[in-house]
Amino acid sequence: MSIHHDGMDERINIAIDGPAGAGKSTVARSVAEALGYIYIDTGAMYRAVTWSAREAGLNVEDDQAVTDLARELEITLAPGPDGQVVLLNGQDITDKIRSRDVNLHVSRVAANDAVRLLLVEMQRKLAADKGVVMDGRDIGSHVLPNAELKIYLTASVQERALRRFRESGDASGITLEQMEREIEERDRKDMERAISPLIRAEGAILLDSTGIPAGEVVSQIVTLGSKKLAEAKQDVI
Repeated sequence: MSIHHDGMDERINIAIDGPAGAGKSTVARSVAEALGYIYIDTGAMYRAVTWSAREAGLNVEDDQAVTDLARELEITLAPGPDGQVVLLNGQDITDKIRSRDVNLHVSRVAANDAVRLLLVEMQRKLAADKGVVMDGRDIGSHVLPNAELKIYLTASVQERALRRFRESGDASGITLEQMEREIEERDRKDMERAISPLIRAEGAILLDSTGIPAGEVVSQIVTLGSKKLAEAKQDVI
């Protein structure tokens, strides 16, 4: 066994799943920073495909056309001064993929089986060497079923809608009530889709962040991660 492989044994993979607006990206990024791990925002990858499809004038219901487009895309996730930067064929689209239009169409793209297969393969390769914090809808259940720590992060619909409402600012021109309805509809689509639906994975620890500061949630996950790492080391011994 090489020295490099020994180092890999001292890291674990952490999967964080949950519904829209639960704060997964913020929490996962901070957990990765605290542990010195790599953060992978899988939702950003689906959003990048969605934004590209909309820019190209494609109907997101046309699975074949969207899949053909996705095969030609180069999606890069890179660290930036204000968090993760999302590059699509070299173009920075970090802000563009958080638009309301993308919010409304990303569930349909995520339900495209062929697109999911493409992106899941990329995600698994990124996590092969361990030391990854990955968040999404189906990480613990499908993408990384062997992740040493699985978290299901949620919050009330009202709180999740408020977070998204604050993120979007006044530019979206919608009310908080509309945002709540859209969040509920997104939940329904994510949970009812045939391909890798949003579920609490077997062995996932439920964390409800309603009314809890993000820093506190991060601390809980870092503590859980440290315990899992200690257990993994014991197993090796």
